[in-house]
Amino acid sequence: MKIYISFDFEGLGGIAQWNDVTKNNKDYKQTYAVRQLKALLEELKEHEITLSDSHAEGNNIPWEITEEFPNVKLISGGIRKYYMMTGIDESFDRMIFFGYHAGVGEKYSTMDHTYSSSSIHNIWINKVEMNETLINAAYGGSFGVPLAMVVGDDKLKKQLNPYFKHLYYVETKRSLGRYSAEFKPMKQLLEKIKSTTKEMIDKNKEYFDVYTFNSPIEMIVEFSDTSKADMVESMPLTERIDGRNVKISSDNYRVIFEALLAITYICGA
Repeated sequence: MKIYISFDFEGLGGIAQWNDVTKNNKDYKQTYAVRQLKALLEELKEHEITLSDSHAEGNNIPWEITEEFPNVKLISGGIRKYYMMTGIDESFDRMIFFGYHAGVGEKYSTMDHTYSSSSIHNIWINKVEMNETLINAAYGGSFGVPLAMVVGDDKLKKQLNPYFKHLYYVETKRSLGRYSAEFKPMKQLLEKIKSTTKEMIDKNKEYFDVYTFNSPIEMIVEFSDTSKADMVESMPLTERIDGRNVKISSDNYRVIFEALLAITYICGA
């Protein structure tokens, strides 16, 4: 089986503050991320894995992990095309989103944001309020690849429930506020990741939901301040709605996805 894994950090167990996920910070919790990731990969040794390091500058997962897991191709590095979804195509059987978090504005959600913690106040696509899971799942869905499993906090699970009927979910923690969370014992979480992965891998591709948007597709981005809208207003297909909101429309979701990434890069993450 060919499996695509998109790695993020904020939704993992043991993580509650930006210092926990910021490289070169004394509180950086890389070891926490690697331990949880290895619990997942242990159950996928018989499969072909593409692992996209998609947090911040994309330099959180050490290359050495591929010595223990030679079935894994690791995508690393900062600014790159398709960012969190680099490498996905129609050849994959399923996607796993690992360490994902709730979208911006979710009450009591740890480090809530959607693609940019500093620039973007909200994103809607076809009037649906977005989080990174839905945005990225739809990009994979444009290739016909279903989302099979998510590892993240309880608030993201709440946000996803209306959109997926067949999704395996590992709840890593109970978010208590933007910078606080309740963690279950590490051993218990690692065992839950392993057991859930075993269950998920036994299901056929057709069991899972392919998340897509009907055309025409309209994305509205609300920025944190008017200067951000000033910066992106000249982008092709972009319509300025008011001081902090712009609209981009297309019949092709991949155009919408790339436009969002361009906005993020222009405004700075």
